[in-house]
Amino acid sequence: MPHTPSAKKSLRQTAIRRLRNRAAKKAIKIQVKKLTEPAKDATLDTLQVELKVAIRKLDKAAAKRVIHPNTAARKKSQLTRLLNSKAQSK
Repeated sequence: MPHTPSAKKSLRQTAIRRLRNRAAKKAIKIQVKKLTEPAKDATLDTLQVELKVAIRKLDKAAAKRVIHPNTAARKKSQLTRLLNSKAQSK
């Protein structure tokens, strides 16, 4: 356990940041699943709305450095490719 006041404050800040980061990562994972799981039978319009929301969440997390910006870019590319392949198949 920390002894100095600054170390105690740092511990409190770290705990708050950890919870915030975990919540952001969980929200991203849930949004990506919303997009990938129903991709077979969902309409193209609903998938496009879900893609916009997913991209927004990825960009916000990358801006706050919750996830690495390259990871966000890679996920956005994968999701966009999935949506484009769905659009071409129809």
